[in-house]
Amino acid sequence: MFRKITSTILGLFLTVTTAQAVDHLIPRTLSYHNIESVECLALNIYFEARDEPVAGQAAVADVVLNRVLDIRWPNTICSVIKQGPISKWWKEKHGKEVPIRNRCQFSWYCDGKGDDPKNQDAYIKARDIAYSILVHEKYKGLTEGATHYHADYVNPKWSKDFTIVGTIGAHIFYRAD
Repeated sequence: MFRKITSTILGLFLTVTTAQAVDHLIPRTLSYHNIESVECLALNIYFEARDEPVAGQAAVADVVLNRVLDIRWPNTICSVIKQGPISKWWKEKHGKEVPIRNRCQFSWYCDGKGDDPKNQDAYIKARDIAYSILVHEKYKGLTEGATHYHADYVNPKWSKDFTIVGTIGAHIFYRAD
């Protein structure tokens, strides 16, 4: 496996180039280069794992990055997080893209609740983790390529179709091989 990662703090620019001998991971160059990527990742960490220890929060972020690198998902952080069907009615009637409730990759994004963090300390922590993983590569690779996870108190049907990587905090992580 070949992986080249470069980063600079100014402009939050991170380029990732990968080449792996797996069909769904073809050579792909991706860029995380704006504050929007940090914000999207921070919100995902906050809503998916704010009560987790740092390792659990970083693992959730790592899954998003693993999906960005995989051609089966969109190639930007925000697109991966917001992936899901859009309501045709909202788009036609109001000109607004609204996700269909409970049909997104990350449940918080389309659960019908507000997406503004209520706990500012937890959100600041999530932002620090997002920044650290994108700019400083801290925690990168923690999930060993996991592309899926779920809380340890549920047992989704899809979990039997993937390779279990392990448990970090209250989440079980899987890789789609």
